[in-house]
Amino acid sequence: MTVAVRVPEGLHAALPVEQRGRGLRRDSVRLLVSRGTQVSHHGFGELPHLLRAGDLLVVNTSPTLAAAVDGRLLDARGDQDKGHVRVHARVVVHFSTLGEDGRWAVELRDPDERGTTRARAGGPAGTEVELPGGVRLVCEEPLSADSARLWWARVPTDVPRLLRRHGRPIRYAYTERDQPLSVYQTVFALPSADGTGSAEMPSAARPFTARLVARLVSRGVQFAPVRLHTGVASPEVHEPPYPERFEVPEASARLINAVRAGRERARSASLEGRWRETGGRVVAVGTTAVRAVESAAGPDGVVRAAAGRTDLVVTPERGVRVVDGLLTGLHEPEASHLLMLEAVAGRAAVERGYAEAVRHLYLWHEFGDVHLLLPDEFAHREHCCSNSW
Repeated sequence: MTVAVRVPEGLHAALPVEQRGRGLRRDSVRLLVSRGTQVSHHGFGELPHLLRAGDLLVVNTSPTLAAAVDGRLLDARGDQDKGHVRVHARVVVHFSTLGEDGRWAVELRDPDERGTTRARAGGPAGTEVELPGGVRLVCEEPLSADSARLWWARVPTDVPRLLRRHGRPIRYAYTERDQPLSVYQTVFALPSADGTGSAEMPSAARPFTARLVARLVSRGVQFAPVRLHTGVASPEVHEPPYPERFEVPEASARLINAVRAGRERARSASLEGRWRETGGRVVAVGTTAVRAVESAAGPDGVVRAAAGRTDLVVTPERGVRVVDGLLTGLHEPEASHLLMLEAVAGRAAVERGYAEAVRHLYLWHEFGDVHLLLPDEFAHREHCCSNSW
């Protein structure tokens, strides 16, 4: 899916909201709410009043890594008879995903004059990169036959430790400057036992603060933690996500199923003409949370505890089995994530929401504003009531 809007250059969020003015906090971003094709405009701090008791927010606890490391390409073609290698060019390595065999999926990018990076051709096999401390990374094969952007690479060191010592958060050209890693951590982030995490921030959760979470809990909103370690995105070509590591704990699976069961009871009552606004909604915080929980759901919609790697790409054809709503950032009009939004809310809702976001000058990307897509329950109620006559 592509959205027929053009995002003006000035709508790319270059700084975190708390750095744009005095007194601003993470939850000072704007919130666009879509209920079907009906749109309303709010501050993110109003979220507790837009949800209701019994609603369930599915949140991603993956921590963000300092996944960008400077390196040097090594050219072994010169002085081979003397056993020497020649430093060829600067390169930035983006560490994406830890593989089952201990290799890492990486993307090599060229540094630019702004302190960010440009896309470059990956590989070829055998390409070596010297990393800080004299560590040599060796590219072995592309992740996919369809794209040479990401490569499986051997890295003979403890990569999470390397990132902690020499890495920095991945930064793209629309941002103004480098930021400390703390800027990219969400309030839900928890350390992983193996030190791994997300190459890029699960950014839909960024506006949440501890204070706002407390307000939501006092409102009766529940939270279900899941984990999905996000890989490196493709801002230039908008490829669909590659297989990523995820986990849905048993406790979260039980909670999601209980909320869905209550929701179904409410729907059954409405079909009998006894409409009642009970039963919570399962609202995923971010496309990563959707991918995790939908990967753990069977064809019957029952969520079971699961862990491993998911290659699921949520599309309108596949649909969603669990999620009722989605809280997410604003994505580029060509981004593959828009297919997931369409699966959750429908094409008309996504197109109307994005048109309104441009018209009202909402900000895009990980430091930008947020979009809440909820089911159009008024339309559902009218449909149910008309069937009861």
